[in-house]
Amino acid sequence: MENVVSRKKAMDTSTMVKVGMLSAVSIVLMMFELALPIFPSFLKIDISDLPALIGAITMGPLAGVMIELIKNVLHLFKTSTAGVGELANFIMGISLVLPIGLFYKKNKSLVGFIQGTVVGCIVMVAVACAFNYYILIPAYAAAFGAPIEAFVEIANKVNGSVVDLKTLVLFAIAPFNVVKTVVVAVIGYPLCKLLGKVL
Repeated sequence: MENVVSRKKAMDTSTMVKVGMLSAVSIVLMMFELALPIFPSFLKIDISDLPALIGAITMGPLAGVMIELIKNVLHLFKTSTAGVGELANFIMGISLVLPIGLFYKKNKSLVGFIQGTVVGCIVMVAVACAFNYYILIPAYAAAFGAPIEAFVEIANKVNGSVVDLKTLVLFAIAPFNVVKTVVVAVIGYPLCKLLGKVL
């Protein structure tokens, strides 16, 4: 009984250390953003969800959620959005990572990963659209003292279909999150397989 308890404690400590390490990597990755010419300049892809995805696949869905949480809590110390950006990053991050982790836990194969990615993509796009429409873009507009139309104008220069907030969400935010999902998934799966035994 004692051996079982001590083994469980060792596993818990090991998991905590790994979650901490992946959270640290995630924060570093947040600093690197890539602007794609097909999207408005204020939409930049970062791959900081990768460590959370790796954690969710190798240690379980809860580990992925914890990595997303720690990353965004620590990022609050250098926030420029009064926490709104961090909240959005956390909600959208777990919207993607959690379904992938749950599906992969049931079916530890490429099929399970793809199923989770498809569901995660749908959930994340839906959450991103709702969050941007009702909270994030209005909050950013208020924070920068600019009208929402200013964001619409920036997006319109890239995509003529964007003429108001609704079309901004539909023709910029939604496809942006689809592309981000593909990038994270394509890089993430091989990394998970590579690091699986180590973690």
